[in-house]
Amino acid sequence: MLFGTLTHPPLLSALARAGHGSKILISDGNYPHSTGAPASAERIFLNLAPGLLSVDDVLGVLTKSVPLEAAEVMLPPDGVEVPAIVGYREMLPGVSFSGHDRFGFYEAARHPDVAIVIATGDQRVYANLLLTIGVRQPEDTTP
Repeated sequence: MLFGTLTHPPLLSALARAGHGSKILISDGNYPHSTGAPASAERIFLNLAPGLLSVDDVLGVLTKSVPLEAAEVMLPPDGVEVPAIVGYREMLPGVSFSGHDRFGFYEAARHPDVAIVIATGDQRVYANLLLTIGVRQPEDTTP
């Protein structure tokens, strides 16, 4: 039995194999999971039903499990951040953010550094989030 909040065996295994600079895509329920990331990326399907689980649910657990140094988001055509992105900024204080238009985000998500794709059932538009794993600091003792 584990002490931490993350107990999903395939996700734990995938995170253990990823390292500094590896990327994690947490995708909404509309994302092309099979073609929108490199074939080598580990795919974790948590899209139980529409609305379950959300990107926020997964992000909340990941923030307690791995150090994160950067986040990339998909922006709508008008470039205005949607409520999902505003929430991600609140959940990730101190993490640098960059935005892409839809096709720019797809290109970023297909980069070879994307090691993990986590499919959610999130129904919000533009709720996709691409995270870069940072470096664990000596003072990080959180399990």
